[in-house]
Amino acid sequence: MDRRSEPNRSAIYATTLVAFLAIAGIAVVDPILPAIGDAIGVTAWQVELLFTAYIAVMALGMIPATLASGRFGFKPVLITGVSVVGLAAILASFSDNIVQLSVLRGVWGLGNAMFFATAMVVLVNLAIDREWVVGLFETALGLGFAVGPLIGGLLGQITWRLPFFVCGVFMLFALGVAALKLREPTNRQAPVRVGQIFATYRRPAFIALCVVTGTYNFVFFVVLGYTPLFLGLDIVPLGLAFTGWGLGLATGIMVIGHRLAHRIGAVQTVGVAIAGLLVCMVLFATSTSTAESLVVLVLSGLCMGLANANLTDLALGLGSSDRRVATGAFNLVRWGAAAPAPIISGKLAEHSLSLPFWVGFGVLAVGVLVYLAFAHLMAAGYGERVLWSRWNRAAANSEHAVEEPVGETY
Repeated sequence: MDRRSEPNRSAIYATTLVAFLAIAGIAVVDPILPAIGDAIGVTAWQVELLFTAYIAVMALGMIPATLASGRFGFKPVLITGVSVVGLAAILASFSDNIVQLSVLRGVWGLGNAMFFATAMVVLVNLAIDREWVVGLFETALGLGFAVGPLIGGLLGQITWRLPFFVCGVFMLFALGVAALKLREPTNRQAPVRVGQIFATYRRPAFIALCVVTGTYNFVFFVVLGYTPLFLGLDIVPLGLAFTGWGLGLATGIMVIGHRLAHRIGAVQTVGVAIAGLLVCMVLFATSTSTAESLVVLVLSGLCMGLANANLTDLALGLGSSDRRVATGAFNLVRWGAAAPAPIISGKLAEHSLSLPFWVGFGVLAVGVLVYLAFAHLMAAGYGERVLWSRWNRAAANSEHAVEEPVGETY
Protein backbone atom coordinates (compact mmCIF):
# COMPACT_ATOMS: atom_id res chain seq x y z
CA MET A 1 0.00 0.00 0.00
CA ASP A 2 1.19 3.55 -0.85
CA ARG A 3 1.63 5.38 2.45
CA ARG A 4 0.77 8.65 0.67
CA SER A 5 -2.82 7.42 0.43
CA GLU A 6 -3.13 7.57 4.22
CA PRO A 7 -5.35 10.62 4.82
CA ASN A 8 -4.10 11.31 8.37
CA ARG A 9 -0.36 10.91 7.95
CA SER A 10 0.48 14.15 9.79
CA ALA A 11 -1.50 13.13 12.88
CA ILE A 12 -0.11 9.58 12.73
CA TYR A 13 3.50 10.78 12.60
CA ALA A 14 2.86 13.30 15.39
CA THR A 15 1.45 10.58 17.66
CA THR A 16 4.41 8.37 16.82
CA LEU A 17 6.87 11.15 17.69
CA VAL A 18 5.21 11.60 21.07
CA ALA A 19 5.49 7.83 21.63
CA PHE A 20 9.21 7.97 20.82
CA LEU A 21 9.78 10.78 23.32
CA ALA A 22 7.73 9.00 26.00
CA ILE A 23 9.76 5.78 25.71
CA ALA A 24 13.05 7.67 25.56
CA GLY A 25 11.97 9.13 28.89
CA ILE A 26 11.64 5.65 30.38
CA ALA A 27 15.00 4.47 29.11
CA VAL A 28 16.88 7.64 30.03
CA VAL A 29 16.99 6.38 33.63
CA ASP A 30 18.94 3.19 32.85
CA PRO A 31 22.53 4.54 32.77
CA ILE A 32 22.03 6.77 35.81
CA LEU A 33 20.60 4.15 38.19
CA PRO A 34 23.98 3.41 39.85
CA ALA A 35 24.75 7.14 40.04
CA ILE A 36 21.40 7.86 41.71
CA GLY A 37 22.06 5.09 44.23
CA ASP A 38 25.49 6.52 45.05
CA ALA A 39 24.30 10.13 45.22
CA ILE A 40 21.27 9.48 47.42
CA GLY A 41 22.86 6.63 49.38
CA VAL A 42 20.37 3.80 48.83
CA THR A 43 20.62 0.05 48.21
CA ALA A 44 20.02 -1.75 44.93
CA TRP A 45 16.40 -2.72 45.67
CA GLN A 46 15.59 0.83 46.79
CA VAL A 47 16.90 2.38 43.60
CA GLU A 48 14.83 -0.17 41.67
CA LEU A 49 11.77 1.53 43.18
CA LEU A 50 12.22 4.07 40.38
CA PHE A 51 11.16 1.41 37.89
CA THR A 52 8.63 -0.46 40.03
CA ALA A 53 6.73 2.67 41.12
CA TYR A 54 6.63 3.86 37.53
CA ILE A 55 5.41 0.57 36.05
CA ALA A 56 2.94 -0.27 38.85
CA VAL A 57 1.15 3.08 38.62
CA MET A 58 1.22 2.85 34.84
CA ALA A 59 -0.46 -0.56 34.96
CA LEU A 60 -3.12 0.54 37.46
CA GLY A 61 -3.73 3.73 35.49
CA MET A 62 -4.55 1.87 32.27
CA ILE A 63 -8.19 1.18 33.17
CA PRO A 64 -9.17 4.69 34.36
CA ALA A 65 -7.29 6.15 31.38
CA THR A 66 -9.23 3.88 29.01
CA LEU A 67 -12.52 4.85 30.66
CA ALA A 68 -11.60 8.55 30.50
CA SER A 69 -10.80 8.32 26.79
CA GLY A 70 -14.27 6.92 26.17
CA ARG A 71 -15.90 9.76 28.07
CA PHE A 72 -13.78 12.79 27.16
CA GLY A 73 -12.16 11.70 23.90
CA PHE A 74 -8.67 10.49 23.03
CA LYS A 75 -6.90 13.79 22.42
CA PRO A 76 -7.68 15.45 25.79
CA VAL A 77 -6.57 12.35 27.70
CA LEU A 78 -3.41 11.97 25.62
CA ILE A 79 -2.45 15.64 26.00
CA THR A 80 -3.10 15.49 29.75
CA GLY A 81 -0.84 12.45 29.99
CA VAL A 82 1.99 14.15 28.12
CA SER A 83 1.64 17.22 30.38
CA VAL A 84 1.79 15.10 33.54
CA VAL A 85 4.92 13.29 32.30
CA GLY A 86 6.69 16.55 31.49
CA LEU A 87 5.87 18.11 34.86
CA ALA A 88 6.84 14.97 36.83
CA ALA A 89 10.16 14.64 34.98
CA ILE A 90 11.15 18.25 35.67
CA LEU A 91 10.18 18.01 39.35
CA ALA A 92 12.11 14.72 39.63
CA SER A 93 15.30 16.54 38.68
CA PHE A 94 15.01 18.53 41.94
CA SER A 95 14.35 15.52 44.24
CA ASP A 96 16.45 15.08 47.36
CA ASN A 97 15.62 11.50 48.37
CA ILE A 98 14.44 8.18 46.99
CA VAL A 99 10.87 8.63 48.32
CA GLN A 100 10.35 11.89 46.45
CA LEU A 101 11.92 10.46 43.33
CA SER A 102 9.81 7.28 43.47
CA VAL A 103 6.58 9.23 44.02
CA LEU A 104 7.34 11.45 41.05
CA ARG A 105 8.21 8.41 38.93
CA GLY A 106 4.81 7.04 39.92
CA VAL A 107 3.15 10.26 38.75
CA TRP A 108 5.24 9.96 35.59
CA GLY A 109 3.84 6.45 35.13
CA LEU A 110 0.28 7.75 35.49
CA GLY A 111 0.92 10.24 32.72
CA ASN A 112 2.31 7.53 30.49
CA ALA A 113 -0.73 5.35 31.24
CA MET A 114 -2.92 8.12 29.82
CA PHE A 115 -0.74 8.21 26.75
CA PHE A 116 -0.36 4.49 26.11
CA ALA A 117 -4.04 3.76 26.77
CA THR A 118 -4.97 6.11 23.94
CA ALA A 119 -2.07 6.39 21.47
CA MET A 120 -2.38 2.98 19.82
CA VAL A 121 -6.17 3.26 19.51
CA VAL A 122 -5.81 6.72 17.95
CA LEU A 123 -3.27 5.42 15.45
CA VAL A 124 -5.32 2.37 14.47
CA ASN A 125 -8.46 4.45 14.06
CA LEU A 126 -6.71 7.11 11.99
CA ALA A 127 -4.89 4.70 9.68
CA ILE A 128 -6.16 2.59 6.80
CA ASP A 129 -3.31 0.06 7.05
CA ARG A 130 -3.34 -1.33 10.62
CA GLU A 131 -0.19 -3.42 10.21
CA TRP A 132 1.80 -0.43 9.00
CA VAL A 133 0.72 1.84 11.83
CA VAL A 134 1.30 -0.81 14.52
CA GLY A 135 4.78 -1.39 13.07
CA LEU A 136 5.42 2.36 13.04
CA PHE A 137 4.38 2.64 16.69
CA GLU A 138 6.53 -0.29 17.80
CA THR A 139 9.46 1.09 15.79
CA ALA A 140 9.14 4.38 17.65
CA LEU A 141 9.26 2.45 20.92
CA GLY A 142 12.38 0.58 19.79
CA LEU A 143 14.16 3.75 18.75
CA GLY A 144 13.13 5.42 22.01
CA PHE A 145 14.72 2.59 23.96
CA ALA A 146 17.87 3.03 21.84
CA VAL A 147 18.20 6.80 22.13
CA GLY A 148 17.06 7.18 25.75
CA PRO A 149 20.09 5.44 27.33
CA LEU A 150 22.48 7.41 25.13
CA ILE A 151 20.94 10.69 26.31
CA GLY A 152 20.98 9.47 29.90
CA GLY A 153 24.62 8.42 29.66
CA LEU A 154 25.88 11.62 28.05
CA LEU A 155 23.94 13.97 30.31
CA GLY A 156 24.26 11.83 33.42
CA GLN A 157 28.03 12.26 33.56
CA ILE A 158 27.37 15.92 34.39
CA THR A 159 24.73 15.16 37.03
CA TRP A 160 22.07 12.48 37.37
CA ARG A 161 19.46 15.25 37.57
CA LEU A 162 20.04 16.58 34.06
CA PRO A 163 18.53 13.61 32.13
CA PHE A 164 15.29 13.99 34.10
CA PHE A 165 15.13 17.72 33.37
CA VAL A 166 15.89 17.31 29.66
CA CYS A 167 13.28 14.56 29.44
CA GLY A 168 10.72 16.98 30.87
CA VAL A 169 11.68 19.57 28.27
CA PHE A 170 11.28 16.93 25.55
CA MET A 171 7.79 16.17 26.79
CA LEU A 172 6.87 19.85 26.74
CA PHE A 173 7.96 19.86 23.10
CA ALA A 174 5.85 16.74 22.58
CA LEU A 175 2.93 18.56 24.20
CA GLY A 176 3.19 21.30 21.58
CA VAL A 177 3.28 18.75 18.77
CA ALA A 178 0.30 16.89 20.24
CA ALA A 179 -1.77 20.03 20.69
CA LEU A 180 -1.17 21.18 17.11
CA LYS A 181 -1.14 17.95 15.13
CA LEU A 182 -3.17 15.27 16.89
CA ARG A 183 -6.65 14.56 15.62
CA GLU A 184 -9.61 12.94 17.30
CA PRO A 185 -10.86 9.93 15.27
CA THR A 186 -14.06 10.86 13.46
CA ASN A 187 -15.94 7.69 14.44
CA ARG A 188 -16.84 8.64 18.02
CA GLN A 189 -17.57 5.52 20.07
CA ALA A 190 -19.68 4.90 23.16
CA PRO A 191 -17.97 5.15 26.56
CA VAL A 192 -16.11 2.05 27.77
CA ARG A 193 -17.34 0.19 30.86
CA VAL A 194 -15.07 -1.63 33.30
CA GLY A 195 -17.00 -4.85 32.73
CA GLN A 196 -16.11 -4.77 29.03
CA ILE A 197 -12.40 -4.76 29.85
CA PHE A 198 -12.57 -7.70 32.24
CA ALA A 199 -14.92 -9.62 29.91
CA THR A 200 -12.03 -9.77 27.44
CA TYR A 201 -10.28 -12.20 29.79
CA ARG A 202 -12.95 -14.81 29.07
CA ARG A 203 -11.39 -15.47 25.67
CA PRO A 204 -9.04 -18.49 26.00
CA ALA A 205 -6.68 -17.38 23.22
CA PHE A 206 -6.43 -13.88 24.70
CA ILE A 207 -5.77 -15.29 28.19
CA ALA A 208 -2.96 -17.46 26.79
CA LEU A 209 -1.48 -14.43 25.04
CA CYS A 210 -1.66 -12.43 28.29
CA VAL A 211 0.14 -15.15 30.26
CA VAL A 212 2.91 -15.36 27.67
CA THR A 213 3.16 -11.56 27.51
CA GLY A 214 3.14 -11.19 31.29
CA THR A 215 6.06 -13.58 31.79
CA TYR A 216 7.89 -11.98 28.87
CA ASN A 217 7.44 -8.46 30.23
CA PHE A 218 8.66 -9.56 33.66
CA VAL A 219 11.92 -10.64 32.04
CA PHE A 220 11.96 -7.49 29.89
CA PHE A 221 12.22 -5.37 33.04
CA VAL A 222 14.66 -7.71 34.73
CA VAL A 223 16.96 -6.85 31.82
CA LEU A 224 16.03 -3.17 31.63
CA GLY A 225 15.91 -2.50 35.37
CA TYR A 226 18.53 -4.81 36.89
CA THR A 227 21.23 -5.22 34.22
CA PRO A 228 22.50 -1.61 34.68
CA LEU A 229 23.44 -2.56 38.25
CA PHE A 230 24.71 -6.00 37.23
CA LEU A 231 27.14 -4.69 34.61
CA GLY A 232 28.89 -2.29 37.00
CA LEU A 233 29.90 0.17 34.28
CA ASP A 234 30.37 3.93 34.47
CA ILE A 235 27.59 6.18 33.22
CA VAL A 236 28.69 6.77 29.62
CA PRO A 237 29.73 3.15 28.89
CA LEU A 238 26.46 2.02 30.45
CA GLY A 239 24.54 4.43 28.24
CA LEU A 240 26.32 3.07 25.18
CA ALA A 241 25.64 -0.52 26.31
CA PHE A 242 21.91 0.11 26.50
CA THR A 243 21.98 2.02 23.26
CA GLY A 244 23.29 -1.23 21.75
CA TRP A 245 20.44 -3.08 23.45
CA GLY A 246 17.96 -0.55 22.07
CA LEU A 247 19.39 -0.88 18.57
CA GLY A 248 18.98 -4.65 18.85
CA LEU A 249 15.38 -4.05 19.93
CA ALA A 250 14.76 -1.66 17.04
CA THR A 251 16.32 -4.11 14.56
CA GLY A 252 14.08 -6.89 15.81
CA ILE A 253 11.04 -4.67 15.33
CA MET A 254 11.92 -2.81 12.13
CA VAL A 255 13.99 -5.31 10.15
CA ILE A 256 13.14 -8.84 11.26
CA GLY A 257 9.94 -9.03 13.31
CA HIS A 258 7.25 -8.41 10.70
CA ARG A 259 9.19 -10.09 7.90
CA LEU A 260 9.54 -13.24 9.97
CA ALA A 261 5.84 -13.03 10.87
CA HIS A 262 4.95 -12.93 7.18
CA ARG A 263 7.04 -16.04 6.65
CA ILE A 264 6.14 -18.22 9.65
CA GLY A 265 3.28 -16.32 11.31
CA ALA A 266 3.09 -13.81 14.17
CA VAL A 267 2.40 -16.48 16.79
CA GLN A 268 5.40 -18.60 15.85
CA THR A 269 7.60 -15.49 15.67
CA VAL A 270 6.68 -14.75 19.30
CA GLY A 271 7.66 -18.36 20.08
CA VAL A 272 11.08 -17.85 18.51
CA ALA A 273 11.48 -14.62 20.52
CA ILE A 274 10.67 -16.04 23.95
CA ALA A 275 12.77 -19.16 23.30
CA GLY A 276 15.73 -16.95 22.40
CA LEU A 277 15.15 -14.77 25.45
CA LEU A 278 15.02 -17.87 27.67
CA VAL A 279 18.50 -18.78 26.41
CA CYS A 280 19.67 -15.22 27.10
CA MET A 281 18.63 -15.55 30.74
CA VAL A 282 20.88 -18.59 31.11
CA LEU A 283 23.73 -16.79 29.33
CA PHE A 284 23.36 -13.76 31.62
CA ALA A 285 23.34 -15.95 34.73
CA THR A 286 26.43 -17.90 33.65
CA SER A 287 28.36 -14.98 32.13
CA THR A 288 31.99 -14.80 33.17
CA SER A 289 32.95 -11.42 31.69
CA THR A 290 31.54 -7.98 30.97
CA ALA A 291 32.15 -8.42 27.25
CA GLU A 292 30.10 -11.62 27.22
CA SER A 293 27.29 -9.92 29.14
CA LEU A 294 27.25 -7.04 26.66
CA VAL A 295 26.87 -9.43 23.72
CA VAL A 296 24.01 -11.17 25.50
CA LEU A 297 22.43 -7.78 26.25
CA VAL A 298 22.27 -6.88 22.55
CA LEU A 299 21.04 -10.38 21.67
CA SER A 300 18.27 -10.09 24.27
CA GLY A 301 17.24 -6.78 22.71
CA LEU A 302 16.95 -8.47 19.32
CA CYS A 303 14.72 -11.21 20.78
CA MET A 304 12.58 -8.61 22.53
CA GLY A 305 12.21 -6.74 19.25
CA LEU A 306 10.82 -9.86 17.58
CA ALA A 307 8.25 -10.17 20.37
CA ASN A 308 7.31 -6.49 20.49
CA ALA A 309 6.81 -6.38 16.73
CA ASN A 310 3.94 -8.85 17.01
CA LEU A 311 2.44 -8.86 20.52
CA THR A 312 0.41 -5.67 20.13
CA ASP A 313 -1.04 -6.80 16.80
CA LEU A 314 -1.91 -10.18 18.30
CA ALA A 315 -3.66 -8.48 21.22
CA LEU A 316 -5.75 -6.37 18.83
CA GLY A 317 -6.60 -9.48 16.82
CA LEU A 318 -7.44 -11.80 19.74
CA GLY A 319 -9.03 -9.32 22.14
CA SER A 320 -12.30 -7.43 22.01
CA SER A 321 -13.47 -6.00 18.69
CA ASP A 322 -13.42 -2.62 20.49
CA ARG A 323 -9.76 -1.70 20.24
CA ARG A 324 -9.93 0.51 23.32
CA VAL A 325 -11.06 -2.46 25.37
CA ALA A 326 -8.48 -4.83 23.86
CA THR A 327 -5.66 -2.33 24.43
CA GLY A 328 -6.73 -1.58 28.00
CA ALA A 329 -7.04 -5.26 28.97
CA PHE A 330 -3.73 -6.16 27.33
CA ASN A 331 -1.75 -3.26 28.78
CA LEU A 332 -3.08 -3.94 32.28
CA VAL A 333 -1.45 -7.40 32.14
CA ARG A 334 1.56 -6.28 30.13
CA TRP A 335 2.64 -3.62 32.61
CA GLY A 336 1.17 -5.17 35.73
CA ALA A 337 3.29 -8.30 35.35
CA ALA A 338 6.38 -6.16 34.75
CA ALA A 339 6.00 -4.00 37.86
CA PRO A 340 7.49 -6.43 40.45
CA ALA A 341 10.49 -7.38 38.31
CA PRO A 342 12.91 -4.52 39.15
CA ILE A 343 12.39 -4.52 42.92
CA ILE A 344 12.43 -8.34 43.12
CA SER A 345 15.67 -8.32 41.14
CA GLY A 346 17.18 -5.78 43.51
CA LYS A 347 16.34 -7.88 46.58
CA LEU A 348 17.57 -11.11 44.97
CA ALA A 349 20.86 -9.46 44.00
CA GLU A 350 21.65 -9.07 47.70
CA HIS A 351 22.07 -12.87 47.79
CA SER A 352 23.58 -13.50 44.36
CA LEU A 353 24.19 -11.29 41.33
CA SER A 354 23.04 -14.05 38.97
CA LEU A 355 19.90 -14.98 40.94
CA PRO A 356 17.61 -12.38 39.27
CA PHE A 357 18.38 -13.96 35.89
CA TRP A 358 17.64 -17.47 37.14
CA VAL A 359 14.32 -16.27 38.55
CA GLY A 360 13.64 -14.55 35.23
CA PHE A 361 14.40 -17.85 33.51
CA GLY A 362 11.88 -19.63 35.76
CA VAL A 363 9.15 -17.06 35.15
CA LEU A 364 9.66 -17.08 31.39
CA ALA A 365 9.77 -20.88 31.37
CA VAL A 366 6.15 -20.81 32.59
CA GLY A 367 5.32 -18.59 29.64
CA VAL A 368 7.07 -20.95 27.24
CA LEU A 369 5.07 -23.92 28.59
CA VAL A 370 1.80 -22.00 28.24
CA TYR A 371 2.84 -21.02 24.74
CA LEU A 372 3.55 -24.63 23.75
CA ALA A 373 0.19 -25.74 25.17
CA PHE A 374 -1.98 -22.96 23.73
CA ALA A 375 -0.18 -21.47 20.73
CA HIS A 376 -2.56 -23.36 18.43
CA LEU A 377 -5.50 -21.47 20.02
CA MET A 378 -3.80 -18.12 19.51
CA ALA A 379 -2.91 -19.03 15.94
CA ALA A 380 -6.44 -20.20 15.13
CA GLY A 381 -7.93 -17.00 16.55
CA TYR A 382 -5.52 -14.97 14.45
CA GLY A 383 -6.02 -16.94 11.25
CA GLU A 384 -2.68 -18.77 11.39
CA ARG A 385 -1.37 -22.27 12.02
CA VAL A 386 1.50 -23.52 14.12
CA LEU A 387 3.88 -26.18 12.88
CA TRP A 388 3.20 -28.75 15.56
CA SER A 389 -0.56 -28.64 14.96
CA ARG A 390 0.19 -29.85 11.44
CA TRP A 391 2.25 -32.65 12.92
CA ASN A 392 -0.66 -33.53 15.19
CA ARG A 393 -3.07 -33.66 12.29
CA ALA A 394 -0.63 -35.75 10.26
CA ALA A 395 -0.25 -38.17 13.15
CA ALA A 396 -4.01 -38.37 13.60
CA ASN A 397 -4.49 -39.04 9.90
CA SER A 398 -1.84 -41.78 10.02
CA GLU A 399 -3.54 -43.42 12.99
CA HIS A 400 -6.87 -43.24 11.19
CA ALA A 401 -5.34 -44.88 8.10
CA VAL A 402 -3.85 -47.72 10.16
CA GLU A 403 -7.17 -48.36 11.88
CA GLU A 404 -9.08 -48.81 8.60
CA PRO A 405 -10.26 -52.44 8.07
CA VAL A 406 -7.74 -54.29 5.94
CA GLY A 407 -10.48 -56.23 4.20
CA GLU A 408 -11.76 -53.10 2.50
CA THR A 409 -8.56 -52.83 0.46
CA TYR A 410 -9.21 -56.05 -1.41
